[in-house]
Amino acid sequence: MVHGEAWTLKELFVYPNEYIYWTIQIVMYPFMTGLVAGAFVLSSLYHVFGIKQLKDIARFSLVFSFALLPVAMIPLQLHLQHPERGIEVMLTPHFTSAIAAFGIAFSTYGMIVASELWFVYRRHFVETALALRAKPDKSPLERFRYLLFSTLTLGAWDISAHALEKDEKAVKIMATVGIPVACLLHGYAGFIFGSVKANALWTTPLMPFIFICSAVVSGIALCMLVYMVTMEIRKLMAGWKRKQDPSLPSPEAIKSMEMYEITMTSRYLVYALIAALGLELLDLLFRDYAKFQSWEIVRSVIFGQDFVNIFIVQYGLGNLVPLTLFLLPRITAKRAAVATILVLMGVFMMRWNLVIGGQAFSASFAGFMHYELPIIPHDIETFKEGLIGAILVGITPFVFFWGLNKIFPVFKYDDSH
Repeated sequence: MVHGEAWTLKELFVYPNEYIYWTIQIVMYPFMTGLVAGAFVLSSLYHVFGIKQLKDIARFSLVFSFALLPVAMIPLQLHLQHPERGIEVMLTPHFTSAIAAFGIAFSTYGMIVASELWFVYRRHFVETALALRAKPDKSPLERFRYLLFSTLTLGAWDISAHALEKDEKAVKIMATVGIPVACLLHGYAGFIFGSVKANALWTTPLMPFIFICSAVVSGIALCMLVYMVTMEIRKLMAGWKRKQDPSLPSPEAIKSMEMYEITMTSRYLVYALIAALGLELLDLLFRDYAKFQSWEIVRSVIFGQDFVNIFIVQYGLGNLVPLTLFLLPRITAKRAAVATILVLMGVFMMRWNLVIGGQAFSASFAGFMHYELPIIPHDIETFKEGLIGAILVGITPFVFFWGLNKIFPVFKYDDSH
């Protein structure tokens, strides 16, 4: 069976060798890289621009961005017919192709985020290692933690005020450099689509900028949503934990901090949402005004085949409805949660409509193809390119985040310690 035949339905005149080759994993790839870039941009609002109101969620989003980073490559690995060759992009990066440049952008960004995390948490590493060193009878787990945190200090044990001030300067430098690199990491994905001259829907110079703006939107929305869920869990646990340790914050204090962070972050999400929506509508208006030779078939896809997906789900439910929810006065946690879920759905549908919709029309300009997402896999291909594979990709960052939180605690009861 030809790759793509199992999930492609053809309508009218379609060439025999035409199928939907890029499926759900190629939708997940720009979606996940967008989350990486957007989460880092949110963390930089505090570290670079000094917006102190976002201090807590900035630390949260930085760790979450690092958890998302390795997942950005998984969809491509699952999509490849020979996944063992995927590592060559990292081992032999060069600029002769947009795909090969991924190795440079990914490696550079990974080193920047790792360095920034080290400077942010160096004091925590040193204090934890010193506390474990002073403990006389250490359990095997404590000995392992002492070895781990001692290694993470990289021999830099100085936590004087002067040394910590240097750490703060280094964090600001890393965050400043990281913003354009994060934009490059995701913008080049838009560059790949926008430079495909053979596809009428993808060819537009605005594609990289559309991808960058929607990345910021999705990253901020996901961090807000996960932050709210985490804070709700903390509120539930705070009640019975305070009986053992009265110094811990009360559920009311956690709720107050949660709403303050949500209110401040939602403002920047609204700005990014308006910018992304404006660019997408501008691109649509330009296509309609220019009326290139292939516009008729693209128009039939946008206003015909994918009308519901684009205008009802993506623009309506995914953009206008959450924008309205955020702009209403006195935002609540429940309303913010619903709005962020809709925003994430809208960004995902933008990727879906772009990747799948761009392959929907035949090169004959007289036929269409439809992608049927494999729900229940019956072989390895339908497993990787189906619902199960996409769900595994979506769950993986949360597993990484849970593990990283053991090393990089995103919540501190007292920042002076």
